[in-house]
Amino acid sequence: MFKDYAEKIRHARVYDVAKKTPLEPAPGLSERLDNRVLLKREDLQPVFSFKLRGAYNKIAHLNEAQQQKGVIAASAGNHAQGVALAARRMGLKALIVMPKTTPDIKVHAVEQMGGEVVLHGNAYDDAYEHARELA
Repeated sequence: MFKDYAEKIRHARVYDVAKKTPLEPAPGLSERLDNRVLLKREDLQPVFSFKLRGAYNKIAHLNEAQQQKGVIAASAGNHAQGVALAARRMGLKALIVMPKTTPDIKVHAVEQMGGEVVLHGNAYDDAYEHARELA
């Protein structure tokens, strides 16, 4: 089972957009757990998170008809940026629904990544429901 999972990772459609990031030793955690622990530095990705990998992989597997419609997502953070960047790299439209309470810095980051932002509701659940309505 692990071998199949590792093979899926090697062939995931993320390497067009995600950077290779280093594994760094975590000596304190390794000592505490009495095991070798390495940290994957996904904070070095263009959106400072691993969220880009999942967003790009999902969008890359959409069929042509789905891609023509663009993508809609609800998020208030790194997932929104990952979806926006992944869509831009693939030449697709990305509409991101974010709560009105989302900090401006997060909204601007999504816009800089190429996403169109719609602010709706005061909480994630409100934004999520609105995104589903728009879809």
